[in-house]
Amino acid sequence: PSARRRLKAIGQRENRWMQDVNHCISKALVERYGANTLFVLEDLTGIRRATEKVRKEDRYAMVFWAFYDLRQKIEYKALKHRAKVITVDPKYTSQTCPKCGHTEKVNRNKQTHTFCCKNCHYQSNDDRVGAMNLQRKEIEYIVEETIQA
Repeated sequence: PSARRRLKAIGQRENRWMQDVNHCISKALVERYGANTLFVLEDLTGIRRATEKVRKEDRYAMVFWAFYDLRQKIEYKALKHRAKVITVDPKYTSQTCPKCGHTEKVNRNKQTHTFCCKNCHYQSNDDRVGAMNLQRKEIEYIVEETIQA
């Protein structure tokens, strides 16, 4: 029983730490960019099932981050600051070339975190490419909203 109590206490301490980190990140983002900002987040629903395929040694770091909690904190703080949050499908955001639009799995090397387009040979960091594609989706959303207005 004492071992279970100790494990529970450790888990609660870790949850409080994650909550605090998510709070600090969301607060910094929303306060930095303020009103009339559009935040584009990937919809990471089901990410835990997708990351179950990682090696057991890496699973803890990959699976246990509170993505949904961070999203909720950004959403309510953005609402408070008159900013907007949209979520987009994360499919192919790190495999699509931001220059020519070519999508292929081999464009991205997960081990070295590099992106090299097989069509136009554009090279960059895979996370940077993902962010550039999210920015493109943001622009598409703004254009669509403008046309509808």
